[in-house]
Amino acid sequence: MTYEVKHHINGEEVASAGTERQNILNPATGETIGTLHLGGDAELQAAVAAAKTASASWGELSLARRTAVLFKFRELLVANTDELAELVVREHGKVLSDAKGEIARGQEIVEYACGITNHISGAYTPQAATGIDAFSLRQPLGVVAGITPFNFPVMIQLWMAPIAIAAGNAFILKPSERDPGAANFMAKLWEEAGLPAGVFNVLHGGKEMVDGLLNHKDVDGISFVGSTPIAKHVHATATANGKRVQALGGAKNHALIMPDANMDVVTDHLTAAAFGAAGQRCMAISVAVAVGDAADIVVERVAAKAREVKVANGMEAGADMGPLITEASRDRVKRIITEAETDGAAIVVDGRDLVVADHENGFFVGPTLIDHVKREMSAYAEEIFGPVLVVVRVDSLEEGIEVINSNPFGNGTCIFTDSGYAARKFTRDIKVGMVGVNVPLPVPLANHSFGGWNDSLFGEHHIYGEDGLRFYTRNKAVTQRFPERKDASGASFNFESRNNG
Repeated sequence: MTYEVKHHINGEEVASAGTERQNILNPATGETIGTLHLGGDAELQAAVAAAKTASASWGELSLARRTAVLFKFRELLVANTDELAELVVREHGKVLSDAKGEIARGQEIVEYACGITNHISGAYTPQAATGIDAFSLRQPLGVVAGITPFNFPVMIQLWMAPIAIAAGNAFILKPSERDPGAANFMAKLWEEAGLPAGVFNVLHGGKEMVDGLLNHKDVDGISFVGSTPIAKHVHATATANGKRVQALGGAKNHALIMPDANMDVVTDHLTAAAFGAAGQRCMAISVAVAVGDAADIVVERVAAKAREVKVANGMEAGADMGPLITEASRDRVKRIITEAETDGAAIVVDGRDLVVADHENGFFVGPTLIDHVKREMSAYAEEIFGPVLVVVRVDSLEEGIEVINSNPFGNGTCIFTDSGYAARKFTRDIKVGMVGVNVPLPVPLANHSFGGWNDSLFGEHHIYGEDGLRFYTRNKAVTQRFPERKDASGASFNFESRNNG
């Protein structure tokens, strides 16, 4: 049986006014499992109007009442993890344990938002001048929109919405058209938690819908996660319209492996970080920069482990890796592997011809390891977003740092070493926003903020954590005096300061 995914506007499921629809596919089978309503201007206007109305009253509620909704939402998220994770597996293809892990990481941001009372307090300066007190406070932007990618249909919306909502904003989510069901599922959890209608809305659509949000006069802020070309477009368009923007782009994450590293730890973590979720993670390790003698060991051991990865339907017990999200994604990954082979790289483990039994129409590519990759090859230059690990050989720590710093992306990186000197030099010299030391996926905890440098981030705010709270609020400074009537005069034509106050 198939299902329909409609818009969620002002507390109701809303069909598109137009007739445009898109099939929702199960990537493991290639079968149609649902139909998505694609919206246009009518749905956009309705959602923004509902959010604008709701934001006025929601932003005036006490923090205690707002956080009560957040705590209830967190309980519902935990209670519905299994059902939500299975929905993610059907539409995205990732394995069930990974889908549950995604939900758990998103839950951490919800818990951070539950503590909004501690995070949002301003500063107070009594008697800044005689009889004058000064203080600052943070207030919500109003209506904010989140545009999210397919690879984490739950977690990335939770990077945005809980903090935005806790801070007093109304939120409009525009999820990926490839796996849209989780967005509507979450909308129902928000309502069950007691969130008023209009505070959380879901719009489905393509570029037209994105551009509508970027240009709408009543949308005050835009959060985006996706590819770098679209992140640039989002940032340029929204800022030109006077909106606050955080736009996270693509990645080409490197792991630098020193010869003194524990190779069992290195190769276990490289295998998982390269091939988990079929490489469709913005924090996947897609490049192993191997220093000196480390290269041969890394290639030999990762090759052996790659051949042991169980590729299957994500619902199958013991599956390590599922399919790619679409047929086009599969074909693109195969094309890049072939180009690397043509350009002279060594295909050590080749996943191009993988066929999963009883899933012949699924969008599978097996784990692939490519050695002797040069920086001019497409396998290095492009963000593959597939289960492909390329190996770049270098002679020294300094050369490895130069390779990483010369890449236009600056999202995440890591070093594997037992040397405190090498680790310290790497963390200080590397021009990347998130760094791990013997940690392959350095995704910051909820109280820190997620975001890269260079072509991986456009805008000054990282996502979630303290930066997220700053993004979704405006700072206001207040200077006040309540003089007795007999002291009410005394205004001066001079510019006042604390020294003459």
